[in-house]
Amino acid sequence: MTLKRRITVLMIAAVVIAAVVGVYYMPHWQQTLAAVSKGGRRGGPAASDPIPVLVAAARVADVPVYLDGVGTAKALNTVTVRSQVDGKIVDIYFTEGQEVPKGYVLAKIDPTTYQAAYDQTVAKKAQDEAQLANARLDLDRYTRLAATNAVNKQQLDTQRALVAQLEAQIKLDQAAIDNARAILSYTDIVAPIAGRTGIRLVDVGNLVRGAEANGIVILTQLRPISVFFSLAQQNLPDLTRGMADGKLPVDALTADGKSALDKGKVMVIDNQVDQTTGTVKLKAEFPNDNLQLWPGQFVNVQVLIDTLRQVVVVPTAAIQRGPNGPFVYVLKEGNTVTVRRVTLTQQDDVRAVVATGLQAGERVVTTGFARLTEGTQVAVSDAGDAGQVAPEARPRPDGTRGTRGGEKGRRSSSADLPRTANP
Repeated sequence: MTLKRRITVLMIAAVVIAAVVGVYYMPHWQQTLAAVSKGGRRGGPAASDPIPVLVAAARVADVPVYLDGVGTAKALNTVTVRSQVDGKIVDIYFTEGQEVPKGYVLAKIDPTTYQAAYDQTVAKKAQDEAQLANARLDLDRYTRLAATNAVNKQQLDTQRALVAQLEAQIKLDQAAIDNARAILSYTDIVAPIAGRTGIRLVDVGNLVRGAEANGIVILTQLRPISVFFSLAQQNLPDLTRGMADGKLPVDALTADGKSALDKGKVMVIDNQVDQTTGTVKLKAEFPNDNLQLWPGQFVNVQVLIDTLRQVVVVPTAAIQRGPNGPFVYVLKEGNTVTVRRVTLTQQDDVRAVVATGLQAGERVVTTGFARLTEGTQVAVSDAGDAGQVAPEARPRPDGTRGTRGGEKGRRSSSADLPRTANP
């Protein structure tokens, strides 16, 4: 290779090396320039300025432990009111949506033929009673005559048999009267339970039959009302332990989960697990005094199974995740922060229960994590200075604050918490 050619190859290699070095160092130079420009020209804090953060103090509190589920409200009793006899409806005494007591007359069927049948049975009994009275008089006469041998004994025995026959006939007549009276009473269609009437299914003047499937109205008992819901079979030990101490309290929540529609009790846990879903069915009962729950309505429910007494709690926003697990930034003297590993008992979207690693009264950072490291100088400020607003904890039906996002969020371990940042 000639000298000129060697020089050309070396020059090309030098250009390639210079290009590689430029590509490698260019992002670092641009980032430094952007940081200087942001801090110096746009009014942001310089690298040496304290970082504004929000802090909250760890505190001791009692934390309720809930199990969440979705259930369906069902009337405690539902009755399709049907006619027990055939006939024409001559009157309807209820209005749709009316609250009626047990025994309330809902409709009237034309009683004419049934009243006539009843009158016939009453008249038949009166006829047989008259015959019985006459037969008894004859029996008395035959008895006196038989004592003097005026009549033979066979005639006396025949008269006694006739009296016994007529006495049995009277009983048969009374049974027929009772049956006719019962059938006549069926012309008054009464409410078998106390409840609320639905939409009327039959109008006045229609002919109804006792064998018809369609009724006159559907009557539902709404106070109290039942709610059926399912929970994972893994919760069975907690549920059975809680039911052993008494009926577990349960809340029916609004669709957004922010307030309680009603408070009730778990009445029963089903005696078997659904193998297809791995869940167990529960039945709860609510007073439903204000009719907040309606049959067929989907309801969010939460069952209180335990209460963690006097535990250390911090806002969930303070919990960060790293390769070694959850941690928090603890504010030290001199307004510097230190990284502290913690273990959690449970966590929801508002607060976390800290088992170890933090003491009540220590202050932890809740916002402004982006540039925090061990020993970073911070400026503790309010939400407006930090440019963020601390999340508002929603009130629970029992007066506590917080929410739970699902079954895992109830009693989650530290391994189940979502990742957010690394120290």
